[in-house]
Amino acid sequence: MSRGLEILRIALVLVPTAGVTSMVAAQPRVVPTIVEQPRPFGYVIGDVVTQRVLLTTPREELEPTTLPPIQRVNNWFVRRASRIETAPDGRRWLAVDYQLINSPQALATVHLPAWKIEDKTHDTQFEIPAASLSAAPLISNSSSSTDVELRPDREVSSLSTTSSRAHVLLWSIALGVILLAWLAWLQWRNWRDSYNRPFARAAHQLRRMDEMAPEAWQTVHRAFDQTAGRVLQTDTLPTLFERAPYLQPQRAEIERFFTQSNERFFGAGVQNNLLSVRALCLELRRIERQHAQ
Repeated sequence: MSRGLEILRIALVLVPTAGVTSMVAAQPRVVPTIVEQPRPFGYVIGDVVTQRVLLTTPREELEPTTLPPIQRVNNWFVRRASRIETAPDGRRWLAVDYQLINSPQALATVHLPAWKIEDKTHDTQFEIPAASLSAAPLISNSSSSTDVELRPDREVSSLSTTSSRAHVLLWSIALGVILLAWLAWLQWRNWRDSYNRPFARAAHQLRRMDEMAPEAWQTVHRAFDQTAGRVLQTDTLPTLFERAPYLQPQRAEIERFFTQSNERFFGAGVQNNLLSVRALCLELRRIERQHAQ
């Protein structure tokens, strides 16, 4: 008899415990989900805002048991139509529209309430958090302008400039190398031209000569011949100006040079009023350089 009473007492203790356990197991689990909230500012009475809830997750596909009903959710908003949309990337979203139905007397922060949606296939509830929005009156009240409720400043995250500084330094070094290379090429070109152009080469050779010596005159003659592309005489000078018209400003001095050269080498000899072959050559080198640039 006593053993039967003990068994009955244990049964009475276990039955309520099993009931509580079954009730706890029946409660759906609540998990957060991805929600796109409307922009947090710039609303007046009558505006419609949209909350979008992601139904497609990497692990599961949410299928709501019912769509949120059309109803007033607080003093500021009424919930309007709800719909399921499919984005171009294939993800499904639950879009819920709310309309602002009251106008504050001054700029104020109003709230969309938090709510939950239940998945009919996974026994899960998804939490949609509340959202804070700024609502403005249709007509501003100047007397309360000093009491305007403003949103707090958004904190600006600091950006690392280490990589940018490294890039600036690298490109600065590259620019410096390019400029140095360009200057070196310019110097080399000027040095090369000083020896390769006819009158530049002649002017360089005249530095070591007496300009009254026959060799100095012959050096200038060779420069004229190289410029014209043929051996020049007084009667063939037009060929020089056809080949090098940029020498026209010095035509009178060039003709004088050829006339005095003929008299010196094939005529009466040295004259008293000889021109300076060095000065003529330097002037022709200057014209030659300007034409080449």
